[in-house]
Amino acid sequence: MLDIADELTVWAEEGRDFAVATVVAVGGSAPRGPGAALAVDSEGTVVGSVSGGCVEGAVYELCVRALQDGETVLERFGYSDEDAFAVGLTCGGIIDILVTPVTAKAPSGTVIRSALSAAVRGEPSAVARVVRGPADLLGRTLLVRPDGSYEGDLGGVAELDRTAAAEARAALEAGRTGTVELSEDGSHCPGGLTLLVESSVPPPRMIVFGAIDFAAALVRAGKFLGYHVTVCDARAVFATRARFPDADDIVIDWPHRYLRRTATDGRTVLCVLTHDAKFDVPLLTAALRMPAAFVGAMGSRRTHADRDRRLREAGLSERELARLRSPIGLDLGARTPEETALSIAAEIVALRRGGTGAPLTGSPAPIHRDRGQQESAVAA
Repeated sequence: MLDIADELTVWAEEGRDFAVATVVAVGGSAPRGPGAALAVDSEGTVVGSVSGGCVEGAVYELCVRALQDGETVLERFGYSDEDAFAVGLTCGGIIDILVTPVTAKAPSGTVIRSALSAAVRGEPSAVARVVRGPADLLGRTLLVRPDGSYEGDLGGVAELDRTAAAEARAALEAGRTGTVELSEDGSHCPGGLTLLVESSVPPPRMIVFGAIDFAAALVRAGKFLGYHVTVCDARAVFATRARFPDADDIVIDWPHRYLRRTATDGRTVLCVLTHDAKFDVPLLTAALRMPAAFVGAMGSRRTHADRDRRLREAGLSERELARLRSPIGLDLGARTPEETALSIAAEIVALRRGGTGAPLTGSPAPIHRDRGQQESAVAA
């Protein structure tokens, strides 16, 4: 739901009633994961997507019905090989979708509107919703802040609210969206309630070092992928707004000095495009010892070999060096800055999602990996 918060907040500010359909569980090969949403307002306007087109028509009708009767419903859609025109996921997967009316009379309407506003303002928060359980609790919502305070309720059981808020806060700290099993009395015994917890956190950072033409293309790719992109270079003549109009920040400083004074975390992407030892070595020495999801460096194989030698001389361990993706990017045969940016972005996505980078044609690997597969791939 939070993935379409910008549009839904506009509707809320205009006083429109709407219904939100959210993917709450997937099985097999499904095009969208938990949290993906589609919404329909009282005028029939649609935003978002839950399936890439497979079941959108049926979900639209469910949203219209929810606006009419005010009822929250949970619906399952799956593959149908008996009728190619039947409602179903022709990719072979199964998705469970929760449809919730967001109106003045809806039990959690006010809380959902507050959650959407917080997401648009960039305030860290988590939304916990009952997606499986007794009918009278379905769709009940908590908005949880980083300090553990919360707004809303899950049906009037204080212990359940406190336990759900604690679980949502933990998910928020990890930046995770997923489900939690609880009992109706608030204990952790599974089988009673399933909550979908959606985390709203600031976008991950991409820091591009080296104000070159390849960097300009990579900045555009990074923005397309949803990163907050910073360009850093010590040369003021190159690091200009005119050359990098799409960057969120432009920093004129020595790369290693800037990196040591800025914040990184386990979602941060660091792309070193300077391929100059006087910049690369001190920068990578710092980068490979800091929290980051991806550290990559541009250069030929000869440049990489020289860089590797210099980093070893600087005292980096084998474990630290193993984090370095160099030469950066996947083998696409890229030549132009745009093609190179695509190869770098593809490697970042593959590492983040646990992909191999190999063609899907003839591959036995699943197209859509679940969260456990992704985490195992990253850990490896």
